[in-house]
Amino acid sequence: MGLSKPTNGSALTPTRADAPRDDNAVPACADTDPAADGEGFDRHRLTETRAQKTCGILDACQRHDFESLAALAVSESGLVTDQIRRQAWPILLGCTSDGTAEEASGPVSAWERLPEHRDEDQTSQGLNGRKAELSELITEVLRRHPYLCYFQGFHDICQVLLLVLGRQSAVSAVERLSILRIRDFMLPTLSPALTHLRLLPSIIQAADVTLYHHLSQTQPFFALPATLTLYAHDIQEYGDIARLFDVLLAREASFSIYLFAEIVMHRKAELLEIPPDEPEMLHSVLSKLPKPLDLEHLLSKAIALVDRHPPESLRPWRQIPRSSVLKTARDPAVAARQRLSDGAFFYQTLAVQLRKAEQRQETLNRLWAYRRPAGSIGLAVLIGVLAWWARKHGGDSPVFGLQRYLYPMFRRLQSYWWGVGS
Repeated sequence: MGLSKPTNGSALTPTRADAPRDDNAVPACADTDPAADGEGFDRHRLTETRAQKTCGILDACQRHDFESLAALAVSESGLVTDQIRRQAWPILLGCTSDGTAEEASGPVSAWERLPEHRDEDQTSQGLNGRKAELSELITEVLRRHPYLCYFQGFHDICQVLLLVLGRQSAVSAVERLSILRIRDFMLPTLSPALTHLRLLPSIIQAADVTLYHHLSQTQPFFALPATLTLYAHDIQEYGDIARLFDVLLAREASFSIYLFAEIVMHRKAELLEIPPDEPEMLHSVLSKLPKPLDLEHLLSKAIALVDRHPPESLRPWRQIPRSSVLKTARDPAVAARQRLSDGAFFYQTLAVQLRKAEQRQETLNRLWAYRRPAGSIGLAVLIGVLAWWARKHGGDSPVFGLQRYLYPMFRRLQSYWWGVGS
């Protein structure tokens, strides 16, 4: 991802001390520090509504009021500037007030002496721009939590947090996001991430049956790159991805799936022009986000979509494990109060379930591989038992007649089920 932080445009220009006085300007919030990093608030350029929203966000940050802050984050224009995000995002993620890594083992610099993570050779792949700083951030988090598995695209997510929060504060944010919000993606396999995608067809079915049937022959794997990276790999505009993260951090873990469903439905006319029996073409179109992306409109529609069709109303929701982030982060306020140790417990629980599921699948695969000899042996045993019974009771036994009737029937069943003679 070629994401870089612009020098202007994403933040408001600092107020100059010699600027002309405007008696109609909205007064600055008492808690605002315009000199924090050169991104202060120019009240002469703010509308009254935006200035009031800024004050409301800063007040919610001061009081650590998650509900108010989340509501402001999802409203139009989100958290306004990066200066505000540096205060708000850690609160939405539940970071400690001093910005340091929660439950970290030893001083911040001690991570360099921790054992190397098995995936460290992958962490520098696809990096650009602030490569060294980003690589250090990812390496520190992986070393502090060695059970996590790196996935391609993780660096895109980390880069957004690094650009907004800075190196030191980003550590705690990346830790909590990784362990409490996207840990299903950091398991040894991608099967939990694919499980997330099962919700997508159900959401579309609930909202638009016509489009659902049109896409019924296309598997939802086209949504994996975007949802896996929280859209950070696909959205190149810095302002848009920062705005999107305002919402993603304030909403439930399943919101990224709902957003993709809304993007799909927004393209209904385009998709209906492609024949439904051409899933490869549909997959190719759906795997690329439309440009330009009307993000504010899509976000408001996705929020309404969640309200109309919450996850609990979808059939695949019952198959989602309890330890999945989709359920443990169903309420973002609850996720913000969870500790890293809670996330580690959920991770291990889901990892055990995955291993058991893999073992069951391996057993089924072995049984399927030996289905023909097993079927033949089972049928031979059954016929042998019937023959023994007939000899014991004489040829006039009713079972003897039953044997002559059952033998061809079982041969037909065997041919149908096990493929004998096919």
